Amino acid sequence: MKFERQIIVGSLLSGFVSSTALLIVLWTSGITTVIKAILTVLILLPWFGFALGLKAKVVFSLRTLSSFLGALREGDYSLRARGSYRGDALGEVIWEANALAESMREQRLGAFEATALLRKVMAQIDVAMFGFDSKQRLQLVNEKGRQLLGRSPEKSIGYTISELGLAHCLDGPTPRIMDLALPGGLGRWELRRGNYRDKGVSHQLLFLSDLTRTLHEEERLAWKRLIQILRHEIGNSLTPIQSVAGSLQSLMDRQPRPDDWQEDLSKGLEIVAERSETLHRFIESYSELTRLPEPQVSEVDVKTLMQHVAELETRVPISMVAGPDQVIRADHDQLEQLLINIITNAVEASLESQPDGKGQVVMGWQSDDSGLQIWVEDNGPGLTQGNEVFVPFFTTKLHGSGIGLALSRQIAEAHGGLLTLENHTNRSGCRACLSLPLA
Repeated sequence: MKFERQIIVGSLLSGFVSSTALLIVLWTSGITTVIKAILTVLILLPWFGFALGLKAKVVFSLRTLSSFLGALREGDYSLRARGSYRGDALGEVIWEANALAESMREQRLGAFEATALLRKVMAQIDVAMFGFDSKQRLQLVNEKGRQLLGRSPEKSIGYTISELGLAHCLDGPTPRIMDLALPGGLGRWELRRGNYRDKGVSHQLLFLSDLTRTLHEEERLAWKRLIQILRHEIGNSLTPIQSVAGSLQSLMDRQPRPDDWQEDLSKGLEIVAERSETLHRFIESYSELTRLPEPQVSEVDVKTLMQHVAELETRVPISMVAGPDQVIRADHDQLEQLLINIITNAVEASLESQPDGKGQVVMGWQSDDSGLQIWVEDNGPGLTQGNEVFVPFFTTKLHGSGIGLALSRQIAEAHGGLLTLENHTNRSGCRACLSLPLA
């Protein structure tokens, strides 16, 4: 039975007993039939009228509320229902519906503002972004991505990843560097992938960052720095060679030659030979940086390696702060060379600050979820040049080559790690830290 009929039936049943009793008394009385008929109509009309009026009032309120909720479902939050009196059952429902409409209006306004902000951010970032559904059809693309595809949004949305020429981007590791040639650009890109859900369905995000300009700028700076270094080092050798060569040429042209001309010639040739040897060592040192082989990975026991490297240094006692037993997969020889370079620098720094033999060098290791950290600390004067110590051939030592730390950083990065140097904050000295992944 429908709700409206239930209201009518309930209303009629509520007056059934009294109305029936009146009708029985009426028709059993001795009054005339005409009067009985008139009185019967007067009894039945209010009874049915009350039932129909109650049904109309209840149904009207519910239909009004239904229309109001329908408007909310359609996204029209401007309507408000009347009769929201607190303390009244129906009024409470109407009041809550109005509060719901206001809350949904504010949420939609916030969503519009957030969406507008997101679109502005997506339009400004220099990263191509694509969103693909479970069928690998494009559902989301920003301005940079549209430019890269060389298509308008109408000719991009709904197309499969194969049709867009990006199918190979869903395979392989992420993040990674790859070369791409697309209608809107070609060069080297960094690829990253992610996931998001829309309406309960998983979608895949694809990010492409253009590295071409960055790499070109880094390459230009690298060439500039290399040329400066070469000019400085070669100039330091060629200038005295040219000067000595000119002096020797003048000596040989002089007539008659002085009595000690052979001694002067010998000294001049020694200077030329010395500077030539210096230039040769410089070229060999630079070649050493470019010939670093790929790490030959094997199991390396960290404790054994650290103890062995510490025993190689005899100028200053090396204190050891032992960490947990740890075995990593790395190139034993390269890591050994890296640690020797760090410890040698630490020892020489401590001796520079403490020439009386009271230099202190402490080394140790620890591991956590982020990986393995090997550290070496000294009580020397500390760093004065910051990150320049990693620049090839940069050195503050009188007889240093300037390639030890540069080579050490290359070894660390070849193992997927990081080498850092920093001064102590509350005392003199420096701390070198090698971070390596455990996986």
